[in-house]
Amino acid sequence: MKVKVYSTSKHPLPQYATKQSAGLDLRANIDAPITINPRERVLVPTGLHIQLPEGFEARIQPRSGLALKKGITCLNSPGCVDADYRGDVGVILINHGTEPFTVNDGERIAQMIISKYEQAALALINTLPEARKVKWVL
Repeated sequence: MKVKVYSTSKHPLPQYATKQSAGLDLRANIDAPITINPRERVLVPTGLHIQLPEGFEARIQPRSGLALKKGITCLNSPGCVDADYRGDVGVILINHGTEPFTVNDGERIAQMIISKYEQAALALINTLPEARKVKWVL
């Protein structure tokens, strides 16, 4: 499967780090560093515009290293890029840490996973068959 990419980024196209990687690393494409203070969120552009084949989506997800080490994660996660979206693939980052975090140009900020999906046909019914009930224990 091929994904067409229009890039305004100064950086190479995302690549898979290994043969079995599920995600492509996305990099910040910014003119100046962006500092994210604790509890603050920002939209970081990547400079990538993608054309996914029909029936595919791109999910934008956090990088575990940034989340663990710095408390930086993606809001609206996983973010969904629809096959008919052509704008910049931006990443909404939030700082859950206790210290300001600076995003530099070219820094790996998230990962993009491309997945196949199907649209469901919803059918309204009057009742559902009895199902197993979960007992919650707090």
